[in-house]
Parts: sequence; C-alpha cells; structure tokens
Amino acid sequence: MSAAGAGADLGPCPICGRPMIAGPSVDRHHWVPRRLGGTAWDWLHRLCHKKLHSLYDERTLARDLADPESARADPEIAKFIRWARKQPPEALGRHAAPKGRRRRR
Repeated sequence: MSAAGAGADLGPCPICGRPMIAGPSVDRHHWVPRRLGGTAWDWLHRLCHKKLHSLYDERTLARDLADPESARADPEIAKFIRWARKQPPEALGRHAAPKGRRRRR
C-alpha cells in the first residue's frame, strides 16, 4: 500500500481532513486522471475517492476539481464532507452507482 506499510499514519485526508491509516480504507487518487495526462496524486479515504468518482466524470474532475481546494469548495463535496467527518477513519462506505451518464457541470 504505502512505503510505510499497512497501519501507518498517512496524515489527514486532503478531502475530509480525517486521519488516514494505510490499509483498505485508503486509495490513490490522481487529481487529473492518468489517461488525461495527470501525474500528481494523493492518498484519500476510499470513501472520499468513491464520492468524487460517483459524482463527476473524469473530464469534469480534471477541469474543475484538479486539486484538494477546488474539490472541497464544490457544494456537493462540501455536503458530503459534513457527513464524512462523523465517520470513523477506517470506514469503507458505499455509494450508489451514477444513474445514466455521470454528471457534468
């Protein structure tokens, strides 16, 4: 998972700010999808990562949510963060699959 190994403290999640612990509750997120040329990435809670991808398609993520600050400023993500901060750091969560096409702005 990480160079520090499972169970290591990865610091706060760039989206929700909760502590991250290496293991199944974290994922790597490319701020600009790799297929669109992105290389920068961060660890995120799997819960936060799934939420980003359940709301927006890759082009929208690359165009409008290409860094933690812009993601946190998004109204849908801000609403999610208020809920997520009440969850334990190791929560995996589930999100409904997007209906039809993924939402674009």
